[in-house]
Amino acid sequence: MIGPALREARLARNLSLRSVAAAAKISASLLSQVENGKSQPSVSTLYALVSHLGVSLDDLLGLGGGRAVATPAERPPGEASSGVVQRAADNPVLEMASGVRWERLAVGSGTGADALLVTYEPGAASAADRKLMRHSGTEHAYLLSGELVLLLDFERHAIAAGDSLCFDSTRPHLYVNQGAEPARGIWFVTGRHELDHTQDWVAAQLGPAGFAASPSNAAEALEMLAAERAAEGGAG
Repeated sequence: MIGPALREARLARNLSLRSVAAAAKISASLLSQVENGKSQPSVSTLYALVSHLGVSLDDLLGLGGGRAVATPAERPPGEASSGVVQRAADNPVLEMASGVRWERLAVGSGTGADALLVTYEPGAASAADRKLMRHSGTEHAYLLSGELVLLLDFERHAIAAGDSLCFDSTRPHLYVNQGAEPARGIWFVTGRHELDHTQDWVAAQLGPAGFAASPSNAAEALEMLAAERAAEGGAG
């Protein structure tokens, strides 16, 4: 469960409940409920906690450093994922209390893109507190079904099935499903790696402790799942 793993990470860093809650901009009582498994964090809260604690979502989700592998009962024999095809049962999945679900789709190494199948249940929003968020890169999306409202800066955009969008993800934005049915679409986030050379330079100047590699958004977090599993597989 996510809660106990968050608590273990916090205690391992000798951080108090109040200090971590303050960094994530939530109450200490809410964080306590999350850690005890009595409440699920929202998307924005989870990434605030992950970023502050500097931990991998692999450990939080119990995925052992990578994609969730389907059991034989979930996937017909002989249909395992390959280097080219990623089977649906192997998609890493994140489900949040806010009613948002991410499935990481297949991407090749070095493509500079994150591919996600995203579902917003009725009433769901990309941030439970309805605050606009932003991150590096360029966001592309195509809505397969349902309807979404995109708040971008001071603009309001209604998105229907068949519509597509593209914008600079550093612009404050929020997605909300105000419809009566789930909204489902394909998201691509590109250009997040353009500053990697700068981070490498900082690490060279300050050492590994100079900065913490932690996800700033869902795409980045899901990418870490696959990357770390690949690294552990190579070490084994």
